[in-house]
Amino acid sequence: MGGSARSRLMPGVHWLVFYLLLLAAWAAIYLMQTPPLAEPATVFAAAWWAGLCSAGANTMDLPTAAVMWALMAAGMMTPTFLPALATYDDLMRAGAAQSSGFWALLAGYLSVWLAFALLAAQLQVTLAAAGLLTAQGESVSRWLTAGLLALAGGYQFSAIKAACLSRCRRPLAFFMQYWREGPWGAAVMGLRLGGLCLGCCWALMLLAFIGGAMNLFWMGLGMVLMTLEKLPDVGRLLSWPLGGLLLLAAAWVLVM
Repeated sequence: MGGSARSRLMPGVHWLVFYLLLLAAWAAIYLMQTPPLAEPATVFAAAWWAGLCSAGANTMDLPTAAVMWALMAAGMMTPTFLPALATYDDLMRAGAAQSSGFWALLAGYLSVWLAFALLAAQLQVTLAAAGLLTAQGESVSRWLTAGLLALAGGYQFSAIKAACLSRCRRPLAFFMQYWREGPWGAAVMGLRLGGLCLGCCWALMLLAFIGGAMNLFWMGLGMVLMTLEKLPDVGRLLSWPLGGLLLLAAAWVLVM
């Protein structure tokens, strides 16, 4: 009796922990915003965290920028992974997967985005050294702005993006094709799904250098757009119009 009651209660625990971790990531992102949002952190946080929160995007060293981008990647991209996690959870309930595989799947997925965070951090440091970013991480060069917009807009129409989106929008079909047993197998599937997600979203993530790599509203908007784009019905209606808008924005930046 006790075992059956526990089996009914435990399936929801991993989701509770998942959302608490996601909330913690966004709380950390909030604290890292430049003043005035950073002021509470400088009062209550340890010296290292206070320094991290008070640094501008144009003055960060590589380790600090890497921490910021890692938090951004975790906060923005984890919600886009919810359909795959929910599908895996259904397989757990059906007895086809283990609860440890849930975390292994998520870890594999996030490891891809952590690698991207390191590359994005290096790009931020390079752009900042060239004087191309504000303290909020916004581009001050219309050529850089137009180039990033054109890159993201054009990529929306690419065959690579379409192929990656097709897999991301059908997680059950993905698991049926690439299923591996055990936590290690789940981690490998997470890596593959992370690669597909990176193939969908890397160009849109780089638009942070336009809206501000430390702009909370811009990060939230990007998260919503990338999440919606992965939904089968909504995403098919969103991808090409979004690409067209980005290309028009690139042209507008150049002629203004």
